[in-house]
Amino acid sequence: MTQAAHHPHDTPPERFVSGDPYTLDPAAVKEPPVGWRASSTFFGPGLIVSASVVGAGELITATSLGAQAGFVLLWLVVVSTVVKVAVQTEMARYSIVTGEGGMEGYNRVPPRLGRVSWVLVMWALMAVSKLIQTGGLIGGMAAALSVLAPLGFAPLHPTAVAIWAVVVTVLAVATLIANRYGLIENVATALTMAFVAVTVLVVVALPVTEYPWTGADLASGLGLQLPVGALGIALTMFGLTGVASEEITAYTYWCLEKGYARWSGPNDGTEAYRRRARGWIAVMQKDAIVSWVVYTVSTAAFFVLGAAVLHPQGLVPEGNEMILTLSETFAGVFGDAGRVVFLVGALAALGSTIWAAIPSWSRSWANALSIVGVFDWSDARRRNFWMRVFIAALPTVWLLTFLWISSPLVMIMVGGIAGGIFLAAVAGSALYLRGRIDPALRGGRFVHVALVVSSLAIIALGVYSVVTTVTG
Repeated sequence: MTQAAHHPHDTPPERFVSGDPYTLDPAAVKEPPVGWRASSTFFGPGLIVSASVVGAGELITATSLGAQAGFVLLWLVVVSTVVKVAVQTEMARYSIVTGEGGMEGYNRVPPRLGRVSWVLVMWALMAVSKLIQTGGLIGGMAAALSVLAPLGFAPLHPTAVAIWAVVVTVLAVATLIANRYGLIENVATALTMAFVAVTVLVVVALPVTEYPWTGADLASGLGLQLPVGALGIALTMFGLTGVASEEITAYTYWCLEKGYARWSGPNDGTEAYRRRARGWIAVMQKDAIVSWVVYTVSTAAFFVLGAAVLHPQGLVPEGNEMILTLSETFAGVFGDAGRVVFLVGALAALGSTIWAAIPSWSRSWANALSIVGVFDWSDARRRNFWMRVFIAALPTVWLLTFLWISSPLVMIMVGGIAGGIFLAAVAGSALYLRGRIDPALRGGRFVHVALVVSSLAIIALGVYSVVTTVTG
């Protein structure tokens, strides 16, 4: 189906691709826009990633790290987020050129263990551990809802949290089961803008409270200092902030479903194809930059909250107590309106992560099944069926693990360690797959150097995670 074949009541053709986004059809090619303004119409995958990044991990982890370290490690928020972008965009470049999702790319990295790559085996181990971590996402949102609306119980009462966890899961499955990219992007964008607005508003308001921050505080946090004894906190921050392995993997599917690969068309070896592909890769890179700005600003805002409000009081609350402590702090300063504003921002952040994480994971799991031979990925009907199966099944498993373990902080940390190790495998895969695409589409020297530096930093972190896990 070509762009011209769109019915006027369908999704506007200028924003979303027509036909099967996983099939590269010469009839579906589209000339790429030039410049930021024209390209902005085609942004979207990065905003889904931003929605996924800033949730329980950043709300709880970044705030906790700020509470522990004070302002001195603020610079690391920027470094830990920017260093992973090169790997994210390189995997997306591979998908745009080949039309393959991240999982298919991973499966091409030698050596092989039977019919699958060692990277896919690593993914399977990580994905199972993430079934535990992602239960913490549902628990985090249920906890925030139990503070905002305790259902006749005390805030964070186990019964209220359990009831809200079930409600969150049912609503998430019911609203996502249609599995439409346009709906996923639009809601993720709205939630992302909501949590960015609220977190920035809260931080901007702090100077007029009893927990002010100053320009000198921010300057001290950007001084590239690493105090003695802060290495552990710094490595934790590097591992848990910014895009993780699952977001990098999901980004490849969102770029495909947005249409970057289909609009580029199949690689027929012509200069016309290379020009289109380079143009859509450039759009993807701009999309990734906007995404980086969004989740870095939000992560920095959460970090400043911890450094300005909790650090001076010597408070480092764990898990969902972080949400309750901060909401009570803002109630003390701004009254009930302060509590409500903070909780709305927290719910937008947590809700956006759940909204983006469920369809993201459903694509990886479905693609994994196709790789091991359960179904043919090129069959759009079967592909959509299996994605929808996982949209229903995964949140149900997450809910059950949360109700069983009921400790979101522990759940998030377990998945965080496994994710840090797999992130090293993703970085290595990006380096390998770069060599498998047309040299004319690889980007220049800067892109290569950025990818190498980023990959080495990520691999070093992965090795450190393995060593500390085994010896600690």
